[in-house]
Amino acid sequence: MHAAYLVATILVALANGYAAVLNFADAPSVQVVADRLQVDRRWMLPFGTLLALGAVGLLAGIWIPVLGQTAASGLILYFVCALGAHIRAHDAHIGGAAAFLVLASSALLASLGYHQHW
Repeated sequence: MHAAYLVATILVALANGYAAVLNFADAPSVQVVADRLQVDRRWMLPFGTLLALGAVGLLAGIWIPVLGQTAASGLILYFVCALGAHIRAHDAHIGGAAAFLVLASSALLASLGYHQHW
């Protein structure tokens, strides 16, 4: 179980770290999504910061479990809100937000399972 927990945690941290970098770099792919959802591009820096903090929190959670579980929970909330933004904008391109929601959920479940909080 330790290997599955580490793989899930590191994978989710890397994915969210990459997404944060795209937000910080004002990547065209991020701009397209922001425009499609009618979100002001100035929000991309705070959104990137949340993603980066979530990634760092997941990695720190390897040593401090409650921190990783809190970070995973925060990322779950972030991506539930992202799905809500897609629905509000009548955008059918929800695959990315849904995939990240599943990833964040898997990190939380792996942490809870490994640390036996069932």
